[in-house]
Amino acid sequence: MSYGRFAEIYDTLMEEVPYQDWVRFTQSALKVTGAQVESVLDLGAGTGEISIRLAQKGYNVTGVDLSEDMLTIANRKSTEQKASVEWLKQDISSLDMPVQYDMAISYCDVINYMTNEEDVQNTFKNAYEVIKPGGLFLFDVHSIGYIDGYLSGQTFGTVTDEISYIWFCDEEEEDHSVTHDLTFFVQKGDLYERFDEYHSQRTFPVATYVTWLQDCGFNVLGIHSDFKEEAGYDEEENDRIFFICQKSTGQE
Repeated sequence: MSYGRFAEIYDTLMEEVPYQDWVRFTQSALKVTGAQVESVLDLGAGTGEISIRLAQKGYNVTGVDLSEDMLTIANRKSTEQKASVEWLKQDISSLDMPVQYDMAISYCDVINYMTNEEDVQNTFKNAYEVIKPGGLFLFDVHSIGYIDGYLSGQTFGTVTDEISYIWFCDEEEEDHSVTHDLTFFVQKGDLYERFDEYHSQRTFPVATYVTWLQDCGFNVLGIHSDFKEEAGYDEEENDRIFFICQKSTGQE
């Protein structure tokens, strides 16, 4: 999806997000699986926070996103931080990459922004194709409990001197889906400029994701919750579900 004007203020709004926890989970998964990873493809890289952190740890990272505005910010940040990352504008549900990678990741509920079942399945297929035999695919999604019990029907808001917003989460017809109706007021000199954003998210039961992954050929090595290193999850109680998947080596 494209974030439009939202890209300009995204990092300010997300400054409390624990990006280091995604990096820690990634490194834990590599340790547990014993996978040897040098090249990483970040699907839905956004403004590059995770891509840059992984590049600074020595991985060869390529970040892909549909939003040109997000990638412009990501490129500026990686240059400023002297982190070598290749940035590409593509739709991850119709990915076309010339090379394969040791690992693909898709974090911060990127998968939830694809509300069409076919798009999710295509993204999994694309991830499978772009990973080398034996390579890993790590991603997370919101749980059905988080979408249905925490987001749906709720209203959030904040007021600061620079940015204020009101955020309505409206329940949609499809199961486990919401529309985010956001209105922002951003300081411009002595005045405030208003703009609106509409984003949709949808999640599916863990069993559905597993079926789609296995249909592609992935082995699901572990399903975790809320950044925990040990496997295990509760779809109603946990907020975020993590999947550790591996592509067949072709030698079985």
